[in-house]
Amino acid sequence: MSETVAFNPAHLDMLRCPEAVQRTEFGADAGRLTLLNPHWLFSAQSGNKYPIHNGIPYLLLKEGQRWRDTPDADLPTPPPPPIE
Repeated sequence: MSETVAFNPAHLDMLRCPEAVQRTEFGADAGRLTLLNPHWLFSAQSGNKYPIHNGIPYLLLKEGQRWRDTPDADLPTPPPPPIE
């Protein structure tokens, strides 16, 4: 039997959206993420949504952009495996 590790919300202060931090118009503290639910992080600045697998956020640009236009209610829980 495998256990699922939960994401620790205390880590949100350290994590940033890799797309938003590259854009100067968002200022010095760009790319902050919010927890949508136990399986997804969201960047209000870029619109990207990043999956969390077994407690690990996948902050890959391709992953965030893949889910950008998916309504929050339609995000799969748990997320599918990341694109390679």
